[in-house]
Amino acid sequence: MIDLKITSVQSPLHWEDPVANRGHFSSLLAEIDETHVIVLPEMFTTGFTMKPEEHAEAFCSEMQTLGWMRKLASEKDACVTGSVAVNDSGNFHNRILWVRPDGTFSHADKRHLFTLGKEDRHYSPGKSRLTVEHEGWNINLMCCYDLRFPAWCRNSMESGSPEYDLQIFMANWPDKRIEHWDILLKARAVENQSYVCGVNIVGDDGNGVAHSGHSGIYSGMGETVSLHAHNQIEVLTTEILARDLEFLRRSLSFLKDSDKIVLG
Repeated sequence: MIDLKITSVQSPLHWEDPVANRGHFSSLLAEIDETHVIVLPEMFTTGFTMKPEEHAEAFCSEMQTLGWMRKLASEKDACVTGSVAVNDSGNFHNRILWVRPDGTFSHADKRHLFTLGKEDRHYSPGKSRLTVEHEGWNINLMCCYDLRFPAWCRNSMESGSPEYDLQIFMANWPDKRIEHWDILLKARAVENQSYVCGVNIVGDDGNGVAHSGHSGIYSGMGETVSLHAHNQIEVLTTEILARDLEFLRRSLSFLKDSDKIVLG
């Protein structure tokens, strides 16, 4: 493992306007260099729309947002991740994409759909977790409401070593419950002895819901490694240290005592 540079992008979104959002993020990231991972928010092309029949992109090799992510990943020589509303063979998903510099990609769908916002009425839930490898780091990818469910987020020790070293949450988390976001990000970091990165949006969305950001990265001890300015657009690159994580796990070997959790 090398020390890993993560670029997190906290920004408002243009409501249900993929072209404007892709252009906006291209501008925000134009001057970024020397990073390993770029993290965009949940549904970064549309906002948290409940009209996927109108705004979800067909999931295929010609998908415009996938092409844009591939181009960005190649230009920055970094992996790019975020979630997008997609139409996959007539089923709508809030889909996490992980795009590598060579153009290959992995994906998984948001597991826990936000019933309070009627997301479950419009999208189909994911069935599997996504953990990818980059620069020696195992990285687990999660989406917004998944943060509330520790069993789904749990770091597995089935192979004898932790499944992941970094967990990323992309979100549209409302300001009215932002204290929950702050607490739960730290809790996931501590209980899983992993770095945790949370990227949220700012501003009011098309439903009139306010968002205040609070994007940040936390260590396996629950310490704040970096924190975005609240209610502001900010692109922040943070380096997380492999030796600190290795020392934590070696000196406090709590994960080996964890319960085995079987998810149905």
